[in-house]
Amino acid sequence: MTWRNAIKLSKIKSKSMRMLNLGTKIIMIYREEEDFLATEGLCRHMRWPLSWGGKIEDGCLTCPLHQTRHRLEDGELMEWAPFPLFPPYGKFVGKFSRKKNLKIYKTRKTGDYLQVFLD
Repeated sequence: MTWRNAIKLSKIKSKSMRMLNLGTKIIMIYREEEDFLATEGLCRHMRWPLSWGGKIEDGCLTCPLHQTRHRLEDGELMEWAPFPLFPPYGKFVGKFSRKKNLKIYKTRKTGDYLQVFLD
């Protein structure tokens, strides 16, 4: 359990997402003005990169592929794959995927860097 430098603050613009590898973990960083959020980088449904078109609205992160939604406050699953782009495949894979919450990581600014707490 340790704080790790994730990204220079100047390398991520407001209202944007970035994928990072920190050790063995894939992390998604989101910046809103001077506030930062770090989550697992891949969707819990089909392991799709959340920064590739994910949307943040009403305190939730929505996967761009199948619209699975998680609350950003604590990662709780709000809606599980309601809209697969290819319905038979999405339904098939959904049956073999256990519904899971999204991991949320603590963040802090230290000097020029955003740090993420990896546990």
